[in-house]
Amino acid sequence: MRKLLALTAATLILISCGDASEVDTKAKAAMSDIASNDDALGSDTTYAAEPKFDAAKLEKILTAQPEKVQARYGARHPAETLEFFGITPGMAIGEALPGGGWYTKILAPYLGEKGKLVGIDYTIDMWSEFGFANEAFIETKKKWPEEFVAKSAEWAPENGPEIAARTFGTPAGEMAGQLDAILFTRALHNLSRFEAEGGYLGQAMKNSHDLLKTGGIVGVVQHRAPADWDDASATGSAGYLKQANVIAAFESAGFDLVKTSEINANPKDKPAEGDVVWRLPPSLNGVGDDAALRAERLAIGETDRMTLLFKKR
Repeated sequence: MRKLLALTAATLILISCGDASEVDTKAKAAMSDIASNDDALGSDTTYAAEPKFDAAKLEKILTAQPEKVQARYGARHPAETLEFFGITPGMAIGEALPGGGWYTKILAPYLGEKGKLVGIDYTIDMWSEFGFANEAFIETKKKWPEEFVAKSAEWAPENGPEIAARTFGTPAGEMAGQLDAILFTRALHNLSRFEAEGGYLGQAMKNSHDLLKTGGIVGVVQHRAPADWDDASATGSAGYLKQANVIAAFESAGFDLVKTSEINANPKDKPAEGDVVWRLPPSLNGVGDDAALRAERLAIGETDRMTLLFKKR
C-alpha cells in the first residue's frame, strides 16, 4: 500500500511539473508498474480473498468422525451438501434442530475460530403438540439452549467458533441480520405438520429471514414426497414433504430459489401414500423379526431427499 501511495504521489508531481507528453508517458508507466506488481505490495495491502469452500479441511474432519457416523455418508453426503450450500470457514451459521449433533460435530471444527454456530430449536410452545411431551419433558427443553452451547463446546476444537443457541420463538433482537446461512437438514416436516395448530413453519421462516443478512442463504435437505401425492398426505406427519410446496413456502416468506440438487436423491425410495420415512433405515420401524422385510428395506436405503438453496431477498 505504501508503494501504491508513493507511485500516486510521483504521478501527481509529474503532472504538475513536466511536459504534457512526457507526463502522460511517465504516468502510464507508473500505473502500469502498479498493475503488474500486485504481489510486491505484500502484507500492507487491504485486499481480502473471497472465502472459499475448504475441501481439504472438511475431508480431514469427516475422516476423523466415528465409524457409525461415517456409515451415513453414503446417504447424507455431507461434503457435497456443504459445498453445494457454499458453506465456508468463518461463516456465521444457524443449524435448525441440531438434535444429537450429527452435523454440529462437523460444522463446529469446520467453521473455525472466526466462525459462529447457532443452534436453533423448535419454539417451546410447539413441544406440547407431540404426544410424548409431558410437562416434565417440556421443562427440560427450556434448558436446551444452555445445554447445546455446553455440549457443542466439547465437540469444537480449542480454536472453534463462537457458539450460541436459541429457538424459533425467540425474536431476532440483537442477532437480526447477523447470520450468513441457516441449514434445515431434515428439519421441516414437524414444523409443517403442526402449521395449522400454531403457525410454526411460518414462524420459523420469518425468524430465519430476520436472522439472516440480506442475501443470506437457507440450505434445505428434506425427505421428498412423490409429486403426485395428495397434499393432505404430504403435510409432514409421515416425514415427507412435496418439493414444490417447500419452494412455494420459502418464496412466500421472502426467499428466492437459487438452485436445486439431486445430491441426496434416492430413486429407490418410492413411497405409497401413507408410508412413513421411518420405515426405512436407520429406523426400520415395523420390520420386527421379519428378515425378508428388513432386507427389502435395507436394499432401498434411506429416504429420497430434496436439496434446495434459497437466498434472502
